[in-house]
Amino acid sequence: MNKLILMSALALLISISSCGNGNKTSTAQSESKENATGLPANTVSSDAPETTDITGTSAAKPVMLTKAMFLEKVYDFEKNPSTWVYKDSKPCIIDFYADWCRPCRMVAPIMEEFAAKYNGQITIYKVDTDKERELAGFFGIRSIPSVLFCPVNGKPQMTQGALPKEEFEKIINQMLLNPTSK
Repeated sequence: MNKLILMSALALLISISSCGNGNKTSTAQSESKENATGLPANTVSSDAPETTDITGTSAAKPVMLTKAMFLEKVYDFEKNPSTWVYKDSKPCIIDFYADWCRPCRMVAPIMEEFAAKYNGQITIYKVDTDKERELAGFFGIRSIPSVLFCPVNGKPQMTQGALPKEEFEKIINQMLLNPTSK
């Protein structure tokens, strides 16, 4: 009986930490990933990164990212499939998620907080892996949530699983805001 309870608790803990399996952190290397040939990119997006809260102040929000927007604003993997060429002048974070994923729903408020906290310094994007299968396939997303940290210079880094807010902050500070102070 105790063994059954222990196994159930372990299974619950694993399912809470991420929806899928994989390593916690890896370098996103497009040359080792195959493009998905699934559904076409969804053209519906939220281009308004700011909303007004109850107090009337403007608050930045994560931006829903489609494949077309990704190619335009982040990295055009169709033109440069083997070399990462970042397009923006400020770093970004891309949260690969799905609505049905419980750990993704745990990460969502953290990303919303970061969008407001780092407004003007870092752009926060969200990619719905169910709608943007080609984009998720390009990065080999097999476990969600997966979060891609894209510095202005250098290679992006991918984390997998619902990391604590403090761990995300550490990565942001070391990789995106102060990349030379490692």
